[in-house]
Amino acid sequence: MAHGVTAVLVDDHPVVRAGVAHWLSTADVELVASGEEPEVAWTGPGATADVVVLDLHLAGGTPATAELRRLVEDGRRVIVYSMRSDDEIALLCLEIGALSYLTKAEGADHLVQAVKAAARGQSYTPPALAGALAGDRSETRPALSPRETEVLVEWFQSESKEFVAQRLNITLSTVNSHLERIRVKYAAIGRQAPTKAALVARAIQDGLIGLDDL
Repeated sequence: MAHGVTAVLVDDHPVVRAGVAHWLSTADVELVASGEEPEVAWTGPGATADVVVLDLHLAGGTPATAELRRLVEDGRRVIVYSMRSDDEIALLCLEIGALSYLTKAEGADHLVQAVKAAARGQSYTPPALAGALAGDRSETRPALSPRETEVLVEWFQSESKEFVAQRLNITLSTVNSHLERIRVKYAAIGRQAPTKAALVARAIQDGLIGLDDL
């Protein structure tokens, strides 16, 4: 039997966990673990799940941006699933490295599509996020993490993503996840970079690399 998509859910509301489990099960996505504490994504079956669905506001009320950053820096594919619908927090989560930001009002179909896209290392733009991106007119460079910058520069200097993975001692899927997050971050500030050539141009414009590096 072919490997299907697996997910872990971090949410402190039992009714949400039950609802998401049902939605995913009807879409051939296996929810291998769920719980109210972030550690569910780091232990047991949750540690190897393809996708992490993370509620932004867990018990205590403080936005879980630090946990999101920790997951992203570990190469995990994360979808933020939140009650908050303001553009600022959505764009912040994309900047940190989430592959998608969904509000809980957006329903089962968008969540399932986001999980399946994330499992492929791809971003997904539901209606609320599309509005946030359209309204963002920032001209600043994206806030790339040191690891994202390292992966980007190595990719520019390499013949293949496989070689980047070997050089940095990471998996090919992790390389793809980093590159997809970089594209999402550029899209979030209105500077699309859908191809390698476009990313090279952006990186030169932002001083991440020089012509001599290519």
